[in-house]
Amino acid sequence: MKEQKLTSLVNEMTLDEKIAQLTQLATPFFKGASDGGQITGPMADMGITDEMIENAGSVLGASGAKEVKNIQRKHLEDNRLGIPLLVMSDIVHGYKTIFPVPLGIGCSWDLELAEKSAEIAAKEASASGVHVTFAPMVDLVRDPRWGRVMESTGEDPYLNSEYARAFVRGFQGNDLTTEKDRVAACVKHFAAYGAAEGGRDYNTVDMSERELRENYLPAYQAALDEGCEMVMTAFNTVFGIPATGNKKLMRSILREEMGFDGILISDWGAVKEMIPHGVAEDEKEAALKALTAGVDIEMMTSTYVKYLKALVEEGQLDESLIDEAVQRILTLKEKLGLFENPYRGADEELENEIVMSAAHREASRELAAKSAVLLKNEGVLPLKKDQKVALIGPFAENGDILGPWSWLGSKEDAVTVKEGFLQKIDPSQLAVAKGSDIETITEEQIKEALEAANDADVIVLALGEDSDMSGEAGCRADIKLLGAQLELIQRMKELGKPMVSVLFNGRPLDLHGVWDQTDAVLEAWYPGTEGGAAIADLLFGDRNPSGRLTMSFPYSAGQIPVYYNHFNTGRPKGAPDAQERYVSQYLDIPNSPLFPFGFGLSYTEFTYGGMKLSREKMTCEDSLEISVTVTNSGSVSGEEVVQLYVRDVSGEVVRPLKELKDFEKIKLEPGESKEVSFIIREEQLRYHHSDLTFTSDPGTFIAYIGGNSRDAMEKSFTLLK
Repeated sequence: MKEQKLTSLVNEMTLDEKIAQLTQLATPFFKGASDGGQITGPMADMGITDEMIENAGSVLGASGAKEVKNIQRKHLEDNRLGIPLLVMSDIVHGYKTIFPVPLGIGCSWDLELAEKSAEIAAKEASASGVHVTFAPMVDLVRDPRWGRVMESTGEDPYLNSEYARAFVRGFQGNDLTTEKDRVAACVKHFAAYGAAEGGRDYNTVDMSERELRENYLPAYQAALDEGCEMVMTAFNTVFGIPATGNKKLMRSILREEMGFDGILISDWGAVKEMIPHGVAEDEKEAALKALTAGVDIEMMTSTYVKYLKALVEEGQLDESLIDEAVQRILTLKEKLGLFENPYRGADEELENEIVMSAAHREASRELAAKSAVLLKNEGVLPLKKDQKVALIGPFAENGDILGPWSWLGSKEDAVTVKEGFLQKIDPSQLAVAKGSDIETITEEQIKEALEAANDADVIVLALGEDSDMSGEAGCRADIKLLGAQLELIQRMKELGKPMVSVLFNGRPLDLHGVWDQTDAVLEAWYPGTEGGAAIADLLFGDRNPSGRLTMSFPYSAGQIPVYYNHFNTGRPKGAPDAQERYVSQYLDIPNSPLFPFGFGLSYTEFTYGGMKLSREKMTCEDSLEISVTVTNSGSVSGEEVVQLYVRDVSGEVVRPLKELKDFEKIKLEPGESKEVSFIIREEQLRYHHSDLTFTSDPGTFIAYIGGNSRDAMEKSFTLLK
């Protein structure tokens, strides 16, 4: 069905039918759902009629080939023009086979594996009847108090952009029309949701347009350049206007400047939320503002179906805007082949064969191992397989290691840390105790922990956050480990035995009471279905940790936001002529984070030397090669992430102290060296000026190469114009 036929179909539709296409309803509304379309609770108050359901354009949260087929079949029986539903779901870091949370995936610095994780998620989801996933989330985040930081890949616009591309490629493949085992991606949340004030979900975002364009828009643009089919609006304000009703943001920037011609969908309830935001007096005004701004699909509120028709009849809204939105929705349905086969990839037999298959679980295990970051190791790791180990903590036997966006993931399917350890050592060598709950501790629990640790050679503490403590609405002001677990560490430390902390969490934490009290710290994040197996691989040395942080760990929550690519001040701490007091500093804590962006340890050592530039001066037509020799100076094979940063010493506006420009992950055997080279071109030195033009300035630049954003070699060069 070509564009002309789609236009004809739009012309056949009544105004009510067109408006219903712009409405997304949850699975329980539909007759073919397993609960038979019985609506209860808040959904019953939405005022949705049978006619609206019969003409709705998309369904939210349906899954399972059998149920999706039932819903689609029943819908087509009732829909006058036989227009199929789009089936959309939250498949963020795995469908049923769960991978690490995206912040963990980011720390792998492995774009190929990230793409593979999205491809596997798409294959499982498509076989289960899903057409669209609400992923990737590419919001740049600098505040770990925000619960949804776990859904981001970190604090750097360049790296986030590379992951945005990888995830979109993985979800969508090369051609959605022919590749029935892929799903359409929906990039979110447009725009700047990760900058919510105070790290509090749904809160205000207030920044300059220059800052928005410089740091926050690049990852969305990268996803669109990769062909992402949909965009989701953010809950927050931008330029003082909620994103969902922001015409400048959506029509001018997203569609006209960034070239997006796909479907724009609101987040859950965001259209109606313009009323409490204070920019719409009632639902009717909210509907008008959202559609005028370019929102094609309203998710889970009913302002469109209630008021768009009246707005058209009253002359406040041009019906052509509705037609435009419907055309975009039908275009995606056509691209997915739903008019020819409304069931697309839904296949019960294939679903049973591939969902949670051994190959998919193995990929999850590999990515979980590569996502974990070794933050400290005072000679206690790797563990020896003839040691007696006490595994203690609320996550020792806990399957809650999937993360808060593992929609269909099952804790029962997750490999726990205990199960992972028993894949490595004999049960007689392992003693296990809970030690504490996540938030509480009892003397009986401490007694059991002390007994378990009594004969052990080493204590491994499995600690962290309940998954409800992060994710959407999982914001925390105090980001230390909970007091009960800090007490457990103290009680175990009294035994004087080597201690390892393994952390399960969805955000960078304030690690006081952990890193300073234990001999080794492994940040495992929420590692997914095979998490316990991957952790055992790392702790016992069958894999060498290679993860590197993509978000700084604060020394204290009082520093937040703390990030590597910050500006200098007129009175920087540590400057040669700086006074002792009158500089930009805290009196009670360092300015620097506890662990910087790019940081991570290995069981081997890497040394850098021989940094050189191919030239000291370059023009706009030239390129500059920067190289360094990296040597594995340790005794085991390992992977290093070689990172290139650049500083623009003097710009028209203040420039960051460092900006990541490229990286390469290399594997070296003991004693092996490799020369790693990067190319710098003039376009990589461009930035948004005060007038929002995107150009470079002539002058001095400093190139840095190292294993993290703090520890790097440097050389300067000059750009001539």
